[in-house]
Amino acid sequence: MGVPSIVYAHSISCIFLSHMYLSISCYSCPFLQVTLLNFMITPLGLEDQLLGIVAAKEKPELEEKKNELILESAKNKKQLKEIEDKILEVLSSSKGNILEDETAIEVLSSSKTLSEEISAKQVVATATEKEIDATRNGYKPVAVHSSILFFCISELANIEPMYQYSLTWFIDLYLKSIGNSQPSDDLQERILILNDHFTNSMYRNVCRSLFEKDKLLFSFILCVGLMKGKGKIDDDAWRFLLTGGVALDNPHANPAPDWLSDKAWSEIVRASGLSNLAGLFKHVRENTGLWKQVYDSGIATSGTPWRVEPAGRFRSHGRSALLASR
Repeated sequence: MGVPSIVYAHSISCIFLSHMYLSISCYSCPFLQVTLLNFMITPLGLEDQLLGIVAAKEKPELEEKKNELILESAKNKKQLKEIEDKILEVLSSSKGNILEDETAIEVLSSSKTLSEEISAKQVVATATEKEIDATRNGYKPVAVHSSILFFCISELANIEPMYQYSLTWFIDLYLKSIGNSQPSDDLQERILILNDHFTNSMYRNVCRSLFEKDKLLFSFILCVGLMKGKGKIDDDAWRFLLTGGVALDNPHANPAPDWLSDKAWSEIVRASGLSNLAGLFKHVRENTGLWKQVYDSGIATSGTPWRVEPAGRFRSHGRSALLASR
């Protein structure tokens, strides 16, 4: 093996080999196969963590009270369990008629009184905790928004492996943003300020580490992520924009083969199957002259070609489908 010799003992029944000199051909052996686990934090888990952070910074007294209630609740449950165990012990150790055992009756009576007191405390603690959670959850939009930002930047590793950003760095930036943003007594205004400030801060910091060619793509990923989080992007339309749909036989003839390729026409027909693009291929077929202006312009943003028909309800989605299919 090319390594120092070791004394072998017959009592050894299992040997684990972990050495850089192992032959590459051994990697396919069963005892070297491993399962790769993904320990990436989940969106809900990150939301809860970020909610706790922003609540502790914005309402420290409430977060402190909540932590006290959690400890008190755990203590109460522990005492109730001890009482139950004590009652079971008395019942199991009692001999003869338990009603004649004064010690057992005294223990049961005191346990009942203590149990009722603890239960009453637990009811009050639970009600107080719900009130605190209601106030604390007022900042949930900030946590949801920030969680979306983290998973947007984590997707950058798919573009370039060196684009790696740790959760520790992200939370540190999150804390600084909370402290540096403009304060406000109005909750809704404060939420908007926090979201805008952190989005801007995170975007600027991430862009410092990106190649120039990737900055526009990062902006797009960020925009799509935030819009999807607000329910402003139709999932079917989004998947079609990315994939072009599933290729099937097209029964509709191409109305303008001189400038519109068969592939592009087929994608327009498939796009017409989307709820917000229903009838698109018919509109293109009946207005080929106007759609040619759109096609030739290559403009995916607002401009003169979009101020005339075929704008209408196809203005936002139709142009993307057509330009993407060129």
